[in-house]
Amino acid sequence: MKKEELFLNDIRGIIDAARAHAVRSVDFCRVQMYWQLGRRIFEEEQQGKERADYGSYLIKNLAKQLEPDYGSGFSVRQLSFCRQFYRLYPIENALRSQLNWTQYRTLIQIPDVDKREYYELEAVNNAWTARELERQINSQLYERLLLSNDKEAVLAVARKERMPQSPQEIIKDPMYLEFLGLKPQATYYEKDLESAIITHLQHFLLELGQGFTFVARQKRILLEDDEFFADLVFYNRLLKCFVVVELKTGKLTHQDLGQLQMYVNYYDRVEKMADENPTVGILLCTSKNDTAVKMALPEDNKTILAREYKLYLPSQTQLIDEVNSVREMMEHKSHAQNLD
Repeated sequence: MKKEELFLNDIRGIIDAARAHAVRSVDFCRVQMYWQLGRRIFEEEQQGKERADYGSYLIKNLAKQLEPDYGSGFSVRQLSFCRQFYRLYPIENALRSQLNWTQYRTLIQIPDVDKREYYELEAVNNAWTARELERQINSQLYERLLLSNDKEAVLAVARKERMPQSPQEIIKDPMYLEFLGLKPQATYYEKDLESAIITHLQHFLLELGQGFTFVARQKRILLEDDEFFADLVFYNRLLKCFVVVELKTGKLTHQDLGQLQMYVNYYDRVEKMADENPTVGILLCTSKNDTAVKMALPEDNKTILAREYKLYLPSQTQLIDEVNSVREMMEHKSHAQNLD
């Protein structure tokens, strides 16, 4: 690259960085403004606390006077969000400059304190956009992780108080791949699924979990005179291991598990360095028999994971059912621990 081009790139970098910083500053000023509005509304509301309907009257009257001058950003709904925002985040210094108002407005609609904290932390840790935060909530990321993990362990990882100790702490089940644009009812092949994943690799890495980097597609493995090809290979810097992903557009079979085990063994014996952890294998399929999976794998298996994938996000009914299922599971665990 010529000296003039390097100079121009440096100048462009300075301008782009300054613009990005300016946008973030404006976004956070907006967050602070809405927080201050929420505090002032709450304080005024408390003066009329003897009247149960005073808060509703106050906000409606305020919106009626503000909207003509300042626009829809000061509607009844928005001012109600401001009040709720202050009540859930009463300490101004605790507000996160990395999050904008759209993200905070999404967060304050989560009633569960731990769940809200988890998404707040992960949005900051992974630099999620407002759209990505909404998608992760709609795809039940928190609930999916709780299905195979302790709640405190999930929160500890999000708080960066500990590193993940096992693949189960990162890799969800099921995985939602609606961003691939493949229709569930249409006939498609494994090569179509693989090509769609490569096209949407950034989204797929986010869905896989924290710490993943792409290594190879159709990795050629030569064993004597036989050639084999592993669909996708990744590396996880948190788990410090290779991750081999095999794709299946049908129900999982024990032959699929055997093939994946061979790829995992190859990486452990040929590719893995001495200071790295054992390779993890993930078999992505449309459906699986959990009992058959357990029977096909050793009892002490910790590295071969069978995961279902869905080509659509769950409906509201499915989401509610899943949340209730997780809640019942956590209550059962807590009851069992109390008995011990």
